Amino acid sequence: MARCSIVLENALFFTKLLLDCYIRDRLIFCRKYSEWTAEDWGKVIFSDEAPFRLFGASGKRLVRRRKGERYHQSCVMPTVKHPDTMCVWGCFSSKGVTILPKNTAMNKEWYQNTLQQQLLPTIQQQFGEEQCIFQHDGAPCHKAKVITKWLGDQNVEILGPWPGNSPDLNPIENLWSILKRRVDKQKPTNSDKLQEVIMKEWVAIGPEVD
Repeated sequence: MARCSIVLENALFFTKLLLDCYIRDRLIFCRKYSEWTAEDWGKVIFSDEAPFRLFGASGKRLVRRRKGERYHQSCVMPTVKHPDTMCVWGCFSSKGVTILPKNTAMNKEWYQNTLQQQLLPTIQQQFGEEQCIFQHDGAPCHKAKVITKWLGDQNVEILGPWPGNSPDLNPIENLWSILKRRVDKQKPTNSDKLQEVIMKEWVAIGPEVD
């Protein structure tokens, strides 16, 4: 969880690229949590959604090549024009990761169902009666009134206020990057295989998070 502290310390570097309202919100967030320790961050469950595409298109791929190797087979990654895409939700804490359900429609009904079936069991499994804090960003389905009320009814404490346009503050982005590289290496050829590989590699990452 030391990554969280590093992110907060370096957050000001990115503010010059943001609108004034985002700069203000990031400053408020960073000042509010600037004194948190690794133990404090260890109580946070970070979450987000991420897209995965077939045929190695889930993330950027950098290639080092010699002069004249621009079109060499080892330096080229085949792509398709409109690859199938699967969007999934996941969360993790210092205690591990949780299963990612497939996201077929990102709306408040889907999100509440996901929190009910995935977040609550994760809280119970990883923290039991210990205090924990849930993080999610400002996506419309996250901030819907029905979701805010539901989280309150479940006594789920929220980390925030989370600043808009700030994915660099969420360490799950690094986890997504690792997962996408692992999935791309498996070269799944259809949606069923893609989902299978995502689940397999996500679970395999779990021990590394501990």
